[in-house]
Amino acid sequence: MDDQEPMDQARARGVRYARELEGHLTWLDTFSGTALGVLAVASGIYTYLGVSSLLDDNGAMAAFAAIAYSVAVSVGIFVFWSYMLRLFPAVRTARARVGLLGAMGLGSLAIIAMSSWLNAAALAGSAAVEQHLAKTVQDYQGSLERAHEIALSAQGLERDVARVRQSFEDLSEQEATGNLSGLAGRGAVFRVLRQKSAELSGLESQIATQTPLVATAFAEGNQILSRMRALTVEPGPVEARSVEFSEQAVRLAGLITQLRQLSVASLVERAAQDLSASVVLPELDGSTAENRGAQGATITSVLEVLAQRATTLERAAQAVLAMPPPSETTYTPISSADAVILYARNFVPSWAGAIAIDLLPAVLVFILAITQTAIRSGREGAAIEDTLTLAEIRAALVAMRDMETAGAPAAPSRDPSREIAEPQEPVRVTPLKST
Repeated sequence: MDDQEPMDQARARGVRYARELEGHLTWLDTFSGTALGVLAVASGIYTYLGVSSLLDDNGAMAAFAAIAYSVAVSVGIFVFWSYMLRLFPAVRTARARVGLLGAMGLGSLAIIAMSSWLNAAALAGSAAVEQHLAKTVQDYQGSLERAHEIALSAQGLERDVARVRQSFEDLSEQEATGNLSGLAGRGAVFRVLRQKSAELSGLESQIATQTPLVATAFAEGNQILSRMRALTVEPGPVEARSVEFSEQAVRLAGLITQLRQLSVASLVERAAQDLSASVVLPELDGSTAENRGAQGATITSVLEVLAQRATTLERAAQAVLAMPPPSETTYTPISSADAVILYARNFVPSWAGAIAIDLLPAVLVFILAITQTAIRSGREGAAIEDTLTLAEIRAALVAMRDMETAGAPAAPSRDPSREIAEPQEPVRVTPLKST
């Protein structure tokens, strides 16, 4: 008997706790449906904005299609979460809850696929397209600078060519004074040296003519880049700016190609290969066999030096040709929805907001499930008569009186006031099972 009394008190407290939670749920149910409808409509509005950005046509049919899609999304979200709010807290078995959790996960993925990414496009679509433009500007800037670097390195070969040319001119001067072959004058050895010096001088002049072209192309490319940067941050619709940005990108791509063509590295490489291979040997003009022998020996030595200089020049040109070329950069216009997906990591808050507005009811589902579990726990072990509310007892009394009235003969009317005043025997009530 002593143990029974604390148990009864605990059950009574559990029943009061369950009734308190039920009262809160009853009050929350008065506006939960409205709140869910507002969330669904808000998601539909942003979905409409996202769909509108994907449609090329701005006519009435496109607007109707966008409205139809957004309405379907709103209805789908409202119906789906209404099912979850009603069914998930009501099920009791673990198997049923796992099944509904799987259905909730599948439905959430469907909502993200049909709505959330469009909501993100509406929230951050323009900013994502601007991010794409800025990224493209960086790529073009890298390509332009790389092409200019290669062109400048090729122009630097002019000094190597000038050094080799100067060495042949010095040798020819030595031959003219008789300090090379021992025969003063402008004979066969002198003409060979002057021949190669003239070839290198022409190559040097050709390289020099490219220098102002490289500088002009690079300066124009920087001007285009400045305009492209301005287009990424200018106010106004990003679609209109993207059109001009595309035009500037085409011009810049042409300038980068021009800079690559202005590189003279391949020209210097071919000239170096021809330097020793194409030597026109003049007739030896020594007056004696000994002099002609000296000239032949000197020309042989000159050809060896020529081959060495040509190899050095060829290696310098090959070093420039071995430099990594500028990356191929092409601007590809993309829609705001595609830009949001491509640069998703840069717009995490927008993605979080777009997904939260669709999946926030999942939190309400879990709150209801936890509350219903607490209510069942509070009622566990309590007798049925302890769980009946005053309204249920009154309804039961009225039902019993109706049953007695229907089965008994008509009784004289009695005064209700006397009925209340006169004591009556207590009526035993058969407890009804609570639903």
